[in-house]
Amino acid sequence: MNEQTSDHAPVDLQDHLGRLEKAGLLTRIQRAIDKDSELHPLARWQFQGGLPAEDRRAFLFTDVTDGDGRKYDIPVVVGALAANPEIYAMGLGVPVDQIGSVWSRAIANPIPPEHVSEGKCQEIVWTGEDLTRPGGGLAALPVPISTPGFDAAPYLTATLVVTRDPETGVQNMGTYRGQLKAQDRLGVRMASRLGGAGGYVHWLKYKERGQPMPVAIVIGTAPAVLFTGPQKLQIDVDELTVAGGLMRQAVKVTQCKTCDLVVPADSEIVIEGEIATDYLEPEGPFGESHGHVALEDFNMSMKVTAITMRRKPVFVSIVSQVTPSESSVLKKVAYEPLFFDHLKKALNVKGIKRVVMHEPLTNIRKVIFLQFDRSAPQTEVWRGLHGAASLQAQCGKVVIAVSEDIEPNNADAIFWSIAYRSNITTDVVTVPYRSGGHGPKSNRGVPDGTLLIDATLKADMPPLALPGKQYMENARKIWEELQLPRLTPQPPWHGYELGDWDERWTQYANRAVAGGWRETGQETFENRRDGFKPETPVRDVDG
Repeated sequence: MNEQTSDHAPVDLQDHLGRLEKAGLLTRIQRAIDKDSELHPLARWQFQGGLPAEDRRAFLFTDVTDGDGRKYDIPVVVGALAANPEIYAMGLGVPVDQIGSVWSRAIANPIPPEHVSEGKCQEIVWTGEDLTRPGGGLAALPVPISTPGFDAAPYLTATLVVTRDPETGVQNMGTYRGQLKAQDRLGVRMASRLGGAGGYVHWLKYKERGQPMPVAIVIGTAPAVLFTGPQKLQIDVDELTVAGGLMRQAVKVTQCKTCDLVVPADSEIVIEGEIATDYLEPEGPFGESHGHVALEDFNMSMKVTAITMRRKPVFVSIVSQVTPSESSVLKKVAYEPLFFDHLKKALNVKGIKRVVMHEPLTNIRKVIFLQFDRSAPQTEVWRGLHGAASLQAQCGKVVIAVSEDIEPNNADAIFWSIAYRSNITTDVVTVPYRSGGHGPKSNRGVPDGTLLIDATLKADMPPLALPGKQYMENARKIWEELQLPRLTPQPPWHGYELGDWDERWTQYANRAVAGGWRETGQETFENRRDGFKPETPVRDVDG
């Protein structure tokens, strides 16, 4: 991969886009694209078309139109946050393998924001009649439809929704969807489930006071700031301080024009307003990241009081819905090292090597794989299984432990491991009364459960019955010389030993490929016996 890093994270979105383009990770789409019917389907093909992750790019749409034929002078970028892990890492200014460590350091060493009197995000300010004139307000923004054919309206997706706890004064930033309702009104959905939205906790406090909740929605800012939105940090942690830790420098913030909140000063677009607490408004349907369309619910109603922006902003959207997607990459590349850090350091689980969250269709939260060293005691395997299942209410409905030879990203290898390495009576445990977590609400009403499976090796086994590595590698060279179709192998693609093997059999195998099988046949003929049942293992007789 063309991985480029810097000694610091990009300071704003424009800086990030420049770095992506220089690295060959941004593609400009310069033909007219309809934001309502074409933009997201085109970007979606990167995830549904079988492209390997390293071939995905950010798409910058410079000629955006809509279903009415309107042309927008604000470009739209999709995939610029996390079309693949390399793009995400560039947003932090680190290599991919340092994503986990930079997150751990940022959480442990937050940097408070730096307040400035003026910010680029307020070079243009719309208030009053600017929000309600024909074609003005939210209608002037090129907000795409994410799931054409199902979504009820264009939706804000790559958001940082800023709220403040009225009791402590601590701000929260979360990534919540926003449905366009009118030129000066949005429908906002903040998860009310266990482990859901910090903004919802704030809303409850304002409701108890009988006051509307001030809110600001940031569209486009430094990636390190945007990355804090999907994370589940402690409820009383100001994400701006963690974002400073990620950037290795303070985030510059400025006061909103019409509400008592601060936002990143270098943001592209900020939508200010207040959310009603005395009523809710129907919102949806909208294609959700759990892979189903979220049907119409009563959710929050936001009155827009101002829209501010840079002179030449870029509107940011993300591909979500069915995974893999940009939304799932955003979570996966940060969640996996955080879960691993929890098991390795907080719980001190011995032998844990990797945590892999299953991405295709299941949206990383529901299914987690733990990879263990062969030496890990079974007691440690089970501590790891329970630890991963209980860290977050929304994550770990199914947790499966495998040995180090199993590639967790290969579902076929997982099924093979379950089929031959787990005893369904002793190695499978179900735990009742789990929160339903993130998913469609259809047919809900009873608590869910947790499934834990120990599919690790419990004893030595015979080798995997594929040709040895050297033979497969040689055959691949011939394949490529013949210019046969491109190969994208997934482990295991060669045979390897699993402990149950005798050096004598290695000698037999080496003779066989050298044409010496007759010598082996002579040896076995000299070892012929009588008085045994067919299929009696030779080593049981020979000791």
